[in-house]
Amino acid sequence: MIDAEPWIGILDTVAAALLIVAALLTLAAAIGLVRFPDPLSRLHAATKPQILGLLLVVIALALSARSWTVLLLLVPVVVFQLLTAPISAHMVGRAGYRNGDFDPDALLVDELAPDVDAARGTELPGGSWTDERSAGAPGPSKGPDAGS
Repeated sequence: MIDAEPWIGILDTVAAALLIVAALLTLAAAIGLVRFPDPLSRLHAATKPQILGLLLVVIALALSARSWTVLLLLVPVVVFQLLTAPISAHMVGRAGYRNGDFDPDALLVDELAPDVDAARGTELPGGSWTDERSAGAPGPSKGPDAGS
C-alpha cells in the first residue's frame, strides 16, 4: 500500500486541474451568453463549452472517487447531455430565427429563409436570400456569386 501513495496525489492533482479547466470553460460559456448579440451566436457558447466542461467534470469525479461504480453512474449523465444539448440548442436557435431575433447580415448562408418564408407566406426581417438576389441586391452571403 505504500506504493499507492504517490498515485493518489497525482490522481487528485489531475482531478483538480480538470475541475479548474471545466470551471474556466463554464466561465467562457457564461461570458459568451452575455456578450453574443443573438440566439444564433449564443448557440456555440451554450453547447460547446458545456459539453466539454461536463466531460471534464465527470472525468475528475471518476478520478477522485476511484470507483468503477461511480464511473458507471456518470456515463448515463454524459450520454443524456450529449443527446439533449445539441437538440435544445437547435430548437432555441430555430425559435430565435423564426422570431426574427437575429442579424441577417451576420449570416454567410441562409438556407432556412425560403422554407420559413414559404411557411409564413411573408418575408423575414432581413429578407430572404432568393428575394434579395432576384431584386439584384447582393445577398447575405457576400460571396463571389452574390448579386449575379
